[in-house]
Amino acid sequence: MADGPAALDGVRVLDLTCEMGSYCTKLLADLGADVIKVEPPGGDPARNIGPFVADQPGPDAALTFLNQNTSKRGITLDLDDEADRDKFRKLVPDADIVVADLPPGRLSALGLGYEALTKLREDIIVTSITGFGLTGPHKDYLAPDIVGVAMGGIMWLAGDLEDPPNLPFGHQGYFSACAQAAAGTTMALYHRDMTGEGQLVEVSMQEALMIAQETAMQAYDLTKAVRGRAGARGALPISIPGIGPYEANDGWIWGYVGTPGGAPWSELLQFMVDEGMAEDLTEEPYKDVIDQLNLRFLTGLAINAEEREKHTPTLQHINEVFTRFCSAKSKWDLYENGQKRRILIGIVSTPEDLAKNPQLEARAWYQDVGGVRYPGPPYRLSETPWQIERPPPKVGEHNAEVIG
Repeated sequence: MADGPAALDGVRVLDLTCEMGSYCTKLLADLGADVIKVEPPGGDPARNIGPFVADQPGPDAALTFLNQNTSKRGITLDLDDEADRDKFRKLVPDADIVVADLPPGRLSALGLGYEALTKLREDIIVTSITGFGLTGPHKDYLAPDIVGVAMGGIMWLAGDLEDPPNLPFGHQGYFSACAQAAAGTTMALYHRDMTGEGQLVEVSMQEALMIAQETAMQAYDLTKAVRGRAGARGALPISIPGIGPYEANDGWIWGYVGTPGGAPWSELLQFMVDEGMAEDLTEEPYKDVIDQLNLRFLTGLAINAEEREKHTPTLQHINEVFTRFCSAKSKWDLYENGQKRRILIGIVSTPEDLAKNPQLEARAWYQDVGGVRYPGPPYRLSETPWQIERPPPKVGEHNAEVIG
């Protein structure tokens, strides 16, 4: 990797975000932008959200805050106080970008809205991250992450048919909104550098999540069919051998055998034969079905109820034998030996698996900063490298440096 300037060297960002928007400014900071995090005098409330380093609560030990605020400098200002708002205004002429996740109208009420900031710097870029956007009948509705993923349709599609709507782990709504906000902000920065024109970048968490529905919305528009939770089966009305989660003797793997891109099911059968665990699958009627277990065959079963009923007992038996095969082996054995045969099997990684993953270790992906091991770059730039410049700031750590 080149030891050159970072992609956003020379760009200054004023960060008025809390939990919803802090990942956006982290992405900018780790790309080299000088991000100045503006916290209230008591510190960002996210400093009090666990889990904590060594299970010891403290403003500098909250893992969520540590993860999302690397490479930033930090100051404290009370934006409800006019004197502190004046201090903030004095920072604006030297800033390229302001990012905020405050409720719609809040910045304007403080005299710090987009129009007001353009009077301090004409080409300023202001990025707003909210639950539903700055306009519309829902703009003032509260939107924690769980509301975003519900209103964005993700909860409806996640899980098995018999499940209630499922909440994805973590804060997927916040992260999706922040990824789109960072992309929109850098595009606005490019536009400004080309034309001299700043602009308002507006991100709605609900809208940012809509793409995760993939074609569900189009399917309704064209067919009026409402897609629902289907789990491992996807669009197929029956369970298919080799597709979905299977329990190994030390965890779980996920199979996608027989689909385009990998070896056919016959190769998996050979794997089982070589290990002496194929049982009766080399006999009929199982061998004949295995030889044609591909996407075309499965599509035929999906649309032809008579054929589906005919083959269901055979498919169930194949699945039972494969389940026993998986349960007798380790997940890494299934994964590594499956990969050698081009069989689409992957490990369902736990956090421990990821921490010890040999591929991530070989690429030196994790970054150790300030005694904390951080996830590494979401992308690698050969000439303008990504890196964590410094650990997250302590409360008001750079007050004297920035505003003193």
